[in-house]
Amino acid sequence: MKDYKNYLIAILIAVSIAACKGVGLNATSIIEAKNSSGVSGTIIFTETNGMVLMTANISGLTPGNHAIHIHAIGDCSADDGISAGGHWNPTEVSHGAWGVAPFHIGDIGNLEANTDGTASLSRNTDLWCIDCSDVAKNIVGKAIIIHEGPDDFSSQPSGAAGPRIGCGVIAKD
Repeated sequence: MKDYKNYLIAILIAVSIAACKGVGLNATSIIEAKNSSGVSGTIIFTETNGMVLMTANISGLTPGNHAIHIHAIGDCSADDGISAGGHWNPTEVSHGAWGVAPFHIGDIGNLEANTDGTASLSRNTDLWCIDCSDVAKNIVGKAIIIHEGPDDFSSQPSGAAGPRIGCGVIAKD
């Protein structure tokens, strides 16, 4: 009877672990103003079954397009955001537009702010992961940068998007 009970406990544990594999991992980046911009917002990342969904909600922007990128260093301490380093580019390819080869893994694109200064953007990709061992995919510990202007998708290495007006470190929840 004791062996049967241990067998049932082992099966229940295995089923519980298997059920949890589809449950998402989460990370968040709280965007703070840089260069006295007044920009703020939250970017939430959720990983489920090998796909990461990014949902960005930003406010305090001027109407129009603003570049958004993942930067290599999770440090937003500088008033101008320069402490976040350059674009995250673990595959060492040219800067470009999201989904159009070549492009940095951190080249997210442009946020389009409404007349009230708010913008939202979503991305769903298998190019990123949350706190995994693959350094070419792991976004935790990187920074999100919002730029004053739009990304032109061609200027190297950064898209000529102007000053950094928002920064937030990506941290696992």
